[in-house]
Amino acid sequence: MADGNDIIRTADICDDHGDAVLICEIPFNDYAARNHFHGRVVTFATYEDNKGIRDVLAEGGRGKVLVVDGRGSRRRALCGGNIAAEAHGHGWQGLVFNGCIRDGHEFAELDFGVKAIGTTPRRPRHDGIAETGVALYFGGIVINDGDYLYTDADGVIVAAGPLHE
Repeated sequence: MADGNDIIRTADICDDHGDAVLICEIPFNDYAARNHFHGRVVTFATYEDNKGIRDVLAEGGRGKVLVVDGRGSRRRALCGGNIAAEAHGHGWQGLVFNGCIRDGHEFAELDFGVKAIGTTPRRPRHDGIAETGVALYFGGIVINDGDYLYTDADGVIVAAGPLHE
């Protein structure tokens, strides 16, 4: 089986697996060196608050993608360059934010994937309202902890399990 660094095209997965694939309707932007990545989903639900995200990332991310639902807020960033560098160092395949990042210039050299809806300069709150391991509802789909995510320049797709060989 291919690892998270191999290019697996979302269009090919969709062609081969049809309705077994959910297509996220959000047009994400790419912020790190790779626009393609895939892995088992770890979910993180929050609103303008990233307290706890470092703890999740420190658990290790080999073969995993952290999907963060920030409810599409553009007022506060959920990740900056330091957190992204930590994620990369802990082996995560990539990060997907239904929310914003900041310090975008610090992401460019990181050899993994980061997708977000945009950037904003304001830091996140640290209230501790986040939940991990919960179902996320955004982009017209449900993303469950443990699902499998594929992404490239064409978009983000999710399936119940890995669909590549």
